[in-house]
Amino acid sequence: MIRTSRFVIVGRPGREGLTMKVAFASTDKVYVNEHFGRAEQFTIWEVGPDAAEFSGVVKVKTEGADEADRIEARCSGLSDCALVYVAEIGGPAAARLVAKKIHPIKSKDQEAITAVVEKLQEVLRGSPPPWLQKAMLKGERPGLA
Repeated sequence: MIRTSRFVIVGRPGREGLTMKVAFASTDKVYVNEHFGRAEQFTIWEVGPDAAEFSGVVKVKTEGADEADRIEARCSGLSDCALVYVAEIGGPAAARLVAKKIHPIKSKDQEAITAVVEKLQEVLRGSPPPWLQKAMLKGERPGLA
């Protein structure tokens, strides 16, 4: 059996403007350094063009060895995220994420989460590619993202 737990920061006012949730497969909440299928936790950030902040952690507890269940538990735990940055990811897991409108992105070796967030914000302030514009709308307008 596989369970996911979500820990979020509470008591913060809602973000102004368009933002998206971004997950990072990390063993230490500092670097993108974990394979999607082995990740026991995902660090979640709320990212927009002008502001970004840590918003919580999704923890995955695995009991059993069924790979399909491990992938599904991670996908379900990240359902409100638009992007997930990983060190590595297998084809079946990537396909399952994309089917749930979550875009997996392989990060450079041991890249700092804050550096990834800053680069993402630069792209969002410029002319983001269409797939990223669509990802930003996830959760805003059902049927669009």
